[in-house]
Amino acid sequence: MTAPEITVATPEDRDRVISSLVAAFTKDPVLRHLFPDEATYPRYAAAFFGHLFDKRVRKETIWTIERGASVAIWEPPAMQSEWPDDDLVAQLPADDALARVHAYDEAVHAALPAAPYWYLGVLGTHPQNAGRRWGHAVMRAGLLRAAADDLPAILETSNPDNVEVYGRAGWEVVRAFTEPLSTWVMRHSG
Repeated sequence: MTAPEITVATPEDRDRVISSLVAAFTKDPVLRHLFPDEATYPRYAAAFFGHLFDKRVRKETIWTIERGASVAIWEPPAMQSEWPDDDLVAQLPADDALARVHAYDEAVHAALPAAPYWYLGVLGTHPQNAGRRWGHAVMRAGLLRAAADDLPAILETSNPDNVEVYGRAGWEVVRAFTEPLSTWVMRHSG
């Protein structure tokens, strides 16, 4: 079996990336906390993932297989938060979904290290391609960049099953918090 080709996403990949991520995260604890309503989940999740894609595509830190069937959205080392996000603010209702996004983002940022690191913000594979280990392949591209920079990689997950999956891939839990929902911060030192 040949290894899948991993490419850096371009703006042309946006629709496929978003479609894959919306499908991949339909039962994810964070996304369902942020967007619990079945009727609005697809629209709000698409706005959320589109926002993340748009913030990072020009940084060339989104790795894909089949131009978006599997996706790893990484944030390179940075020392300051990028809020406010006017494009996301315009697409989510301020009184509920946007407030949940901000509350979760603040909780995550409070749990992250102060020293520079590479951040794996999103890792997802369209359910049609599950089981091929493509997620591990696109994750590895970012881990190689972190190792080349001699920096750790950090992620957070609110899915307890993912803690075990990431643990088998060399990640270790370094911190946890319970509000607004149970979340584990994990580190990969390369």
